[in-house]
Amino acid sequence: MKIAIPVHDGQLSLHFGHCDAFAMFDVDTEARTFSDPCFLTPPAHEPGALPRWLAEQGAGLIIAGGMGVRAQQLFAQAGIDVVVGASSEAPDALVGAWLEGTLAAGENICDH
Repeated sequence: MKIAIPVHDGQLSLHFGHCDAFAMFDVDTEARTFSDPCFLTPPAHEPGALPRWLAEQGAGLIIAGGMGVRAQQLFAQAGIDVVVGASSEAPDALVGAWLEGTLAAGENICDH
């Protein structure tokens, strides 16, 4: 499984569509381990582009701070799960917390 995390300045980008890059992790859910991230530069932010692109990259889960409802729907259609409301932390800490079942997801900061 691959987990994608939008990042800005090395931390989770709180606004999904305006990140600098995506940290992509290969995750073994049974062993609860993950690889070092590969950082990918996303395409230009336009409706529907990021869900298609992340699906092409093999993402199965996205951990985000905030994400609009329409983007969440597009990810669901692409078979990609979404966790919103995560705090701005280092991507590897977020993946580790998700694997341990301790990821604290709060309120979605996006209202569009």
